[in-house]
Amino acid sequence: MSTLAIAATAIIAALATAGAIGAVLNRRSGVFREADGEPAQDTSDLGLSETGPTVVHFSADWCGPCASVRRVIDQVCAALPDVSHVEIDIDDHPAAAKRLGVLSLPTTFVFDADGRQRYRTAGVPKAADLRAVLQPLLA
Repeated sequence: MSTLAIAATAIIAALATAGAIGAVLNRRSGVFREADGEPAQDTSDLGLSETGPTVVHFSADWCGPCASVRRVIDQVCAALPDVSHVEIDIDDHPAAAKRLGVLSLPTTFVFDADGRQRYRTAGVPKAADLRAVLQPLLA
């Protein structure tokens, strides 16, 4: 086999591997995922509601997409009055962000009335997705 053919095969294999890894990582990015199996976290300083679900989102003044998250969550909470909303500035509360594993902004969590994390997403959630997550927690 010629050197050119070997190099071409190696490049194609590397691109295929990188593409597969990228597809897996991209598939999980910004997608709601159930977190029922995770151990209990200390949420005492988050200001969670004890009577219903709470949407918590981490933001910062310098975060452009965070304003969009705020609008989506306000819209959903207006339609579902039993849902509370807490916005946490990551610059003011880095320990809470670290404890919850917040690595990018915006990051949005949904906690049930017992303070258990039920869902988490990175990026700007869709209002329909948030409503679909919250409706079963209101029953």
